[in-house]
Amino acid sequence: MKVETKKNGLTPKDYASDQDIRWCPGCGDYSIIKQVQTVLPTFGIPKEKTVFISGIGCSSRYPYYMNTYGMHGIHGRAIAIASGVKATNPDLDVWVITGDGDGLSIGGNHLIHGLRKNFDINILLFNNEIYGLTKGQYSPTSPTGKVTKSTPYGSVDMPFNPIALALGAEGTFVARAIDRNPVQLREILTAAHAHKGASFLEIYQNCIVFNDKAFDLFTNKETKDDHVINLVTGEPLTFSNGNKGIVLDGFTPRVVDLDVNSVNDCWIHDPSDKIKASILSRFFDYSIERGSLPRPFGIFYQEDRPTYEQVLEDQLKEHSHEPADLDALLSGSNSWEIK
Repeated sequence: MKVETKKNGLTPKDYASDQDIRWCPGCGDYSIIKQVQTVLPTFGIPKEKTVFISGIGCSSRYPYYMNTYGMHGIHGRAIAIASGVKATNPDLDVWVITGDGDGLSIGGNHLIHGLRKNFDINILLFNNEIYGLTKGQYSPTSPTGKVTKSTPYGSVDMPFNPIALALGAEGTFVARAIDRNPVQLREILTAAHAHKGASFLEIYQNCIVFNDKAFDLFTNKETKDDHVINLVTGEPLTFSNGNKGIVLDGFTPRVVDLDVNSVNDCWIHDPSDKIKASILSRFFDYSIERGSLPRPFGIFYQEDRPTYEQVLEDQLKEHSHEPADLDALLSGSNSWEIK
């Protein structure tokens, strides 16, 4: 997809602030911010209508580097702040920048309810499977057995599957991208922004200092073709340069060799099918029985549902004719006698 520019008379450079970026050289965050700054001018929205809210973590320095309105919030509370911003001023274009620690640990409660309520906000969850800002402790997405400064003998935790979590929280737009595929990242950012409702985009992001090459399997030229499957609406699920495909045996996905099997038998991707999206979300742990399922990238699921702020606004309009009595509201309708 070719990304157009200057729909609002601006260019990507207009969205870059005058602050020196202080991410480590080689960090995947650089790629992500570049792709966001590239697509923002295509939306035709003035900078003064654009807001970036973050929590705590390396990714959460983001608002400083964007020449828009924004707020560097407290740990895990970015979605709570963003929800309030959107509810009180629905015309604003609100983005949430969070990480696997900020968004899935202390902020996990806000994430699931933000998705459930379906505020029209864009949630970008940078997943590097580590706590980078605090120097390398294991995070909610660190794989079992991961040796870190806080797990010297290996993590005993079962890691979160962010896509499955978002689907379970009734997210209306659920997708995954990776920092090393900028074209696909821009496409998904554009689709997420066009979605009316809470869009959740998990972005695999390499932490070059504390968890380098965590996603090497999906970016290395020698391995990625056999381990990455790109989700394209209406297209069969194929990978390995078209030599392998995914078929459904009942509700169980299987890898088949397309030299022997027909591509016409392959699963056709439909992001409106939540059951199949749930199955795709389980392409998370490799399994010999399932034939080493590839990791999906793209839009897993999308549905139309009224946004929280629209339903709230409609409710307020419906009852706007009713007289307001603050004293009656505070005192309530019940009284008690204390003897």
